[in-house]
Amino acid sequence: MPPRRKLNEFERGRAVAWFQDGVPKREVARRLHVSISVIVRLIQCFTATGRVQERRRPGRPKKTTPREDRLIERLALQTRTASSSIIRRQLRVATNTNISQQTIRNRLHGFNLRSRRPAVRPRLTPAHRAARRAFCRRHVRWTRQQWSQVLFSDESRFTLNHNDDRLRVWRRQGERYIDATVQEKVAFGGGSVMVWGAFSLHHRTPLFLVHGNLTGLRYRDEILRPLAVPTLQQMGPQAVYQDDNARPHRARVVNDFLQQSGVNRMEWPACSPDLNPIENLWDELNCKVRSNHPPPPPPRDVQHLYQMLQAEWQTLPQRIFTTLVNSMRTRCVECQNSQGGYTHY
Repeated sequence: MPPRRKLNEFERGRAVAWFQDGVPKREVARRLHVSISVIVRLIQCFTATGRVQERRRPGRPKKTTPREDRLIERLALQTRTASSSIIRRQLRVATNTNISQQTIRNRLHGFNLRSRRPAVRPRLTPAHRAARRAFCRRHVRWTRQQWSQVLFSDESRFTLNHNDDRLRVWRRQGERYIDATVQEKVAFGGGSVMVWGAFSLHHRTPLFLVHGNLTGLRYRDEILRPLAVPTLQQMGPQAVYQDDNARPHRARVVNDFLQQSGVNRMEWPACSPDLNPIENLWDELNCKVRSNHPPPPPPRDVQHLYQMLQAEWQTLPQRIFTTLVNSMRTRCVECQNSQGGYTHY
């Protein structure tokens, strides 16, 4: 086996100590199993500096100047969707500097800029932002007691074959397409169910399976009258009902029924799923169904999926509802600080 070419700090100190004790350089190299040239350079360094640490090496010179590095960062921040090849061409036009795309990526990594999947959010027009800002301004000072009187509701669709892009696999090079590392997908999720549910700090309605298209009449007769209104009556006279601006929710028959029933309805800004905590509850419910421990078998059909959703809905712990209701003030503060823009929820 050839001799090593490097020594760690402890071995460098030992080599210098042996040399000061009169041990020849060749014998020191033999004891540490390194080349004689390593010991010669070490002794020269110790004689010149009095230290055994290695001198810092400058490394390979960079092909870009600090000014060009700042330009690369600025080009990426100006157009967040620009690829490394586009930034490379723009840099070549601006400075006549020709570097590789990997160098572009290395410079951006140095500025803590890395390629990531963009977050998907609804499109917000200036009118949407103004409405969201006004809603948060009215409710940002609401107390926990006031939010506990709100019944949050919504519908959600769950598919048999679900992929939320969170799944990761461990694989070696060349194993991308083996069966153990491939996730199979079925067109349109292989079937789906739509469910309606509502919750408050201390109440939750049964999970209702929505068959077909939900209309205003069905929303009134199948959901509001048998499920939502009785729950609101249990919550007391200060209860407030929240639903979004979907067409069935804002139908005239629905508005008339809620007014006749004496239900206090919360005005809700359009395109604001991030302000509704039940959206996070749907995500939690889906995770419970998909990754229950020990893992259940995958749902056989949509009816089995609905049964699994019902079972998990009834066993959701109270701490989840408490956390979501307590997050409402933070949601309003974030939305207000972003001038009606997006929140991290």
